[in-house]
Amino acid sequence: MRMNKLKSILEKYADSNEINGKGPLSVVLVITRKASTLTPPFHRKDFLTKQGGQVAGLGRAAVQSILNQYDISRTLAEEGGRTSRGSIHRMETYISFLNDLHKQNLLDFHKIERFWIDRVIEYFSSMPFKIKLDNSKSLRSIISELIEAAFIRQSECAGTMIAGAVMQHLVGAKLEIALHPLEIKHNGFSVADAPGDRKGDFLIGNTAIHVTTAPSESLIRKCYKNIEQNYHPVIITTMSGLGGAAALAKNCSIEDRIDILEIEQFIATNILEQCEFEQSKRPIEITELVKVYNQIIEQCETDPSLKIAEL
Repeated sequence: MRMNKLKSILEKYADSNEINGKGPLSVVLVITRKASTLTPPFHRKDFLTKQGGQVAGLGRAAVQSILNQYDISRTLAEEGGRTSRGSIHRMETYISFLNDLHKQNLLDFHKIERFWIDRVIEYFSSMPFKIKLDNSKSLRSIISELIEAAFIRQSECAGTMIAGAVMQHLVGAKLEIALHPLEIKHNGFSVADAPGDRKGDFLIGNTAIHVTTAPSESLIRKCYKNIEQNYHPVIITTMSGLGGAAALAKNCSIEDRIDILEIEQFIATNILEQCEFEQSKRPIEITELVKVYNQIIEQCETDPSLKIAEL
């Protein structure tokens, strides 16, 4: 009951004071950690530099140190809110709020900090993915960085399957471009390949394509059933998933009847073909891939944070 009351008060404070961006979140995180080492009631002078012009200890290093303790490696703010003129006012408002919590016997710093960490995770999760058009890098590494970002976000958001959704829709976008004007049927990640009568994530001609981050025995059973129904199964997975898929297929004696492909190479090869192996055309084809991918997200998913920022 007490925890529910504290959470409700924190939510009201966060919403009314717009604690939802990188700067404000940086301020409340650092002030919360600093206040936890002091005895209430808190005074503004304890949170200012000697010159009084900035919030003491507020900066990138301090913010990232706190985030790292929660296994969050992404940078919240390069300046950590330090250079914002509104940081002092925000600090003053926040310590007044903490003093009010103290009067109500609700000053639980462990739960308060956890609340703000969850807000940071929500902030990161609301941001679209980014893809870097760096002509000095291989196409495979560019795709790899995008998929790795999806895995990182997934690790920070317990219970989500973000990487699988990104992989599935990247493959869908690639197929859409490569096989145009053939119509490709797309499904939301949470429902794709779920019903018992669905042959795979994509069914093209007599080929059933399965996209997965981690090949499993149940997936191999689906592939076995594909073969029985005269469909050719193709598994598209990560580099780390290749070996597992091959071993599972061998255990079922279908290793020579199934294609197992690595997703980064699968997508990169298509882009190379589309740009006719001309490096100058790569940005055009990557931009087209992102455009089609985002259209699929709008069509099939309810989470806009799965999108890739427009290039």
